Amino acid sequence: MPMMDLRIYKKELRDKAKARRRALTPEQKAALDAAIAKRLLSTWQYRECQTLLIYASTAIEVDTFAVINQALADGKRVALPRCVPGTRNMNFHYITSTDELSPGSFSVLEPSPDAPIAVRPRRALMVVPALGLDWSGYRLGYGGGYYDRYIAEFSGRTIGICYSADCLRRLHHGRFDRTVDVILTEKYIRRTMTKHIGDDKK
Repeated sequence: MPMMDLRIYKKELRDKAKARRRALTPEQKAALDAAIAKRLLSTWQYRECQTLLIYASTAIEVDTFAVINQALADGKRVALPRCVPGTRNMNFHYITSTDELSPGSFSVLEPSPDAPIAVRPRRALMVVPALGLDWSGYRLGYGGGYYDRYIAEFSGRTIGICYSADCLRRLHHGRFDRTVDVILTEKYIRRTMTKHIGDDKK
């Protein structure tokens, strides 16, 4: 049996996920995004975190700006990713307002390179973007590997967010792919096989 070419497999899944998202009306997308934001803000992982690592969403992604603004209003430290030029790595930089963001790599809104970097943030939760997620917590990203590299060194908790239509029972993955702790969609919250000490008490 021939080996699967993961690059072709994942590209096909990405194309399908992007097509489904582009087919949503603005009203449909807004309703899905609002439901996801409401679920995310209700989780104990969000309530207990001191630092929120989260991305600035693009038009095709689950909108994150309501969550960012609420986290800032709640007095949490909020940090967003900035790609390190010439590498496949990224750092999370603290912000105090979304007005501090400007277009950076791939035309994604990023913090200023002069903003403080979140180094080993305390009681941190990372909200991870995904074009798809499977029940084990493996994600379909954009192919750059930025988040997989960051998660590999991250000691906090992770929640992957996407639309339920983009969730799969099983996603074929490579040896460098990393899982998230929780899958969150507009319909449900699902714990994965990843475990942290003390989770059974929650």
